[in-house]
Amino acid sequence: MPVQALFKPFQLGALQLPSRVVMAPMTRSFSPGGVPNSKVIEYYRRRAAAGVGLIITEGTVVGHQASNGYPNVPHFYGEAALAGWKKVVDAVHAEGGKIVPQLWHVGSVRRIGTEPDASIPAYGPMEKLKDGNVVVHGMTVQDIKEVIAAFAQAAKDAQSIGMDGVEIHGAHGYLVDQFFWEGSNQRTDEYGGSLANRSRFAIELIQAVRAATGPEFPIIFRFSQWKQQDYTARLVQTPEALGEFLKPLSDAGVDIFHCSTRRFWEPEFEGSELNLAGWTRKLTGKPTITVGSVGLDGEFLQFMVNTDKIAQPASLEKLLERLNNDEFDLVAVGRALLVDPDWAVKVREGREGDILPFSREALTTLV
Repeated sequence: MPVQALFKPFQLGALQLPSRVVMAPMTRSFSPGGVPNSKVIEYYRRRAAAGVGLIITEGTVVGHQASNGYPNVPHFYGEAALAGWKKVVDAVHAEGGKIVPQLWHVGSVRRIGTEPDASIPAYGPMEKLKDGNVVVHGMTVQDIKEVIAAFAQAAKDAQSIGMDGVEIHGAHGYLVDQFFWEGSNQRTDEYGGSLANRSRFAIELIQAVRAATGPEFPIIFRFSQWKQQDYTARLVQTPEALGEFLKPLSDAGVDIFHCSTRRFWEPEFEGSELNLAGWTRKLTGKPTITVGSVGLDGEFLQFMVNTDKIAQPASLEKLLERLNNDEFDLVAVGRALLVDPDWAVKVREGREGDILPFSREALTTLV
């Protein structure tokens, strides 16, 4: 099937993307001290030079004392980190690409002893104790306001250094998603109870980001059914419930939804072939990004349990059929782009035989 659909421009508000190919956010942990360095700059520049229409950076933690959960993750606060990201922006723009940071707070999965201040416990919707010690601080309303302010400031900083928008990480069992999911949120105040109440934190956060950046700055919102705490978790069971969940988020200021699934080809609900991105587009009228094992024959979690497994390049025929049917608007590519920075140009030029396979070893270096 012709691949031209992947390389048509796309208009997202005032932002024109040169292609439908999106680099998915992937944690790389190559930024000591939270500052993106020359290797990180080159890593993103190469993808922009090779035909990626929009780069969504790896998760970047906002300026809150408990936002980080892992070593060498880049910050999106502080003079040094923002100066590093400005160099990334300039390098990507010089190649004709577009780039947005993924703004992130890990919430209750923050590991004890994590930088920059090992004494700070994790923050989450609910308090958790271990051996009489607080390992997760249950967030007060004031804490919630402070985290929202940190996201808004990060978005404002992104705009000031020339980023083309922002993505809010509301997926995979991190902080925003911890509020969504009843498995991690049993609060009895206005931020708990029904899914509508559990969505209040995200809605207020999106509204704050919109207020900080104005009406034209693109906001991407990433969400998922599955959680790292439970891969079988589901926020909603029906299209009707999905629509009720998404409408307030859309109304709060989301321009495009990034619908995270592990396998893009799987139907989201019985009785329809539409995937999560397809249903989201149909229900909200907003554009969507699909993602999940694009371009490879193996799913990511397989590589966490089988370190010798190699994922070979896979056919894009089913993906292109769905894209041509307007099921979704953009296609996020993860591991295929991580291992092969020239993936997009090879696809465009019909050089599928030159595309590199993915193995877990690719996670250990930046290319």
